Amino acid sequence: MEVGVANLTNYHSHCLYCDGRANMEDFVRFAISNRFTAYGFSSHAPLPFATAWTMEWESMDDYLAEFKRLKTKYVDKIELYVGLEIDYLNEESNPSLSRFTQLPLDYRIGSVHMLYNDFGEVVDIDVPADKFRSIVDHHFHGDLDRVVKLYYERSFRMVELGGFDIVGHADKIHYNATCYRPGLMDEKWYNDLVLSYFDVISDKGYMMEVNTKAYLTLNVFYPNIRYFKVLHDRGIRVQVNSDAHYPERINDGRKEALIALRRAGYDDVMEMHSGAWIEAPIL
Repeated sequence: MEVGVANLTNYHSHCLYCDGRANMEDFVRFAISNRFTAYGFSSHAPLPFATAWTMEWESMDDYLAEFKRLKTKYVDKIELYVGLEIDYLNEESNPSLSRFTQLPLDYRIGSVHMLYNDFGEVVDIDVPADKFRSIVDHHFHGDLDRVVKLYYERSFRMVELGGFDIVGHADKIHYNATCYRPGLMDEKWYNDLVLSYFDVISDKGYMMEVNTKAYLTLNVFYPNIRYFKVLHDRGIRVQVNSDAHYPERINDGRKEALIALRRAGYDDVMEMHSGAWIEAPIL
């Protein structure tokens, strides 16, 4: 059987409750029309300050209520799940805190999008490559190594504290960082840092997503495809997620990611069915 004809699931997506570009029901209807068997929402969790891309706490009840309505409405057509993508920002705002762990969610994704600059200001580094270059130059005095190390310092701390199920878009910084300095991924210190991060993820037993959001536009997965065999050899369980912000992009890169995982030695991926994570054969 051709790889990619099954495994029609996605657990990382964003709707109008954060920075997604359509309402929940539009995503559900598109998933059903594309024969998805399971679909999950993971809006960006609230932060201690307002942003253009995260939920507000005032919207949480509505978010959960709308999900419940859709789950009931489409119960015979698709399995629906609700989660959050929760940032590690600092010790006072991260996935391990009770305000997140006590929410009635099916799963949680832990991610790092932001760093503190030299003035203690929060800086979003999950931006296009040209803006990332400007941020490194103006907020961190052009010290790319320091920015990368800060990113992984926060990633390590997030994994240490826990409170989530899935590591979100691991090593996402690599694309912007290599645009800033080509060849960075071949530098020993960088590779050692990434491998150490994967070791900790393996030791803690977290799942990791293969994030396909940028595959069609940048030809890149997060984590980078060069690490797929590393993940397999370390026994890290993986799932394929599109991180979709538009309904029509929920399937982007899924087939290609599954093929790459199979080539790296994976025979199965993690999927949630009947409310539990299972190892689903790659078909």
